[in-house]
Amino acid sequence: MSSDTRQISSDHDISVDSRNALLEISGVGFDYENAPILDSINVSVDRGEFVALVGPSGCGKSTLLNLISGVLSARSGQITADGNMLRADRLGNVSYMQQKDLLLSWRTVAENSRLGLELRGVSVRESNEQVRALADSFGLSDVLDSMPHELSGGMRQRVALLRAVLPDNAVLLLDEPFGALDAITRRSLQEWLLNVLDTSNKAVVLVTHDVEEAILLADRVLVMAPSPGRIVAEIEVNINKALDASALSMSQEFIELRGAILELLTRQEAVV
Repeated sequence: MSSDTRQISSDHDISVDSRNALLEISGVGFDYENAPILDSINVSVDRGEFVALVGPSGCGKSTLLNLISGVLSARSGQITADGNMLRADRLGNVSYMQQKDLLLSWRTVAENSRLGLELRGVSVRESNEQVRALADSFGLSDVLDSMPHELSGGMRQRVALLRAVLPDNAVLLLDEPFGALDAITRRSLQEWLLNVLDTSNKAVVLVTHDVEEAILLADRVLVMAPSPGRIVAEIEVNINKALDASALSMSQEFIELRGAILELLTRQEAVV
């Protein structure tokens, strides 16, 4: 198997090369009501790189995204996203798409899509132009005047992603974006997402419980363990992604990589 798995015996063993990094997380810890949730998290994500976080429920994956976005404050360590180190500076300058689409029911697709731009003070005219410019690549050109209740779950997720991408923030966080969808729709949107981000220079971090999704989308997979949350392994995904998702998921290298990650996750769940 061409993919490389790096076991991390100590969080301080992680070397973070920040020369091209848009996102740098160094020694980050977080407590909730005096209980340690995350400890000594070190991650660096380069421009144009896609990193997936997998781990048992409760290991702090979503908490880490909240820290990166500035929603929460870390107990220790440092986070820099596109040069913004202060929590207040990261708020609004990191795009964050969650599992629920959180579309506003009284706004059309176009109005929901431009929300982030409006909050930045971009005029309605200019924001509408930006929405229209990207709508076709998101498969939304024909539904810009539709209301959220008129859309399928997959289409609603496309709107949510367009809303996240439009402000053109350098760092994009995705928290189980397709977790609530059926298997067929989810696989279709995974392939679509890869195409949308193919020429992107963003640093993307995905939280997922779906190991296959992590392999299909990510350049690296980081495996987390709980109590407290920490990164215990890093897997480089060096497989032929030129294949369509169905063919790729049946390839020997994909099957071996999935097995290796699942074995790592089983070990973490056994000690919870």
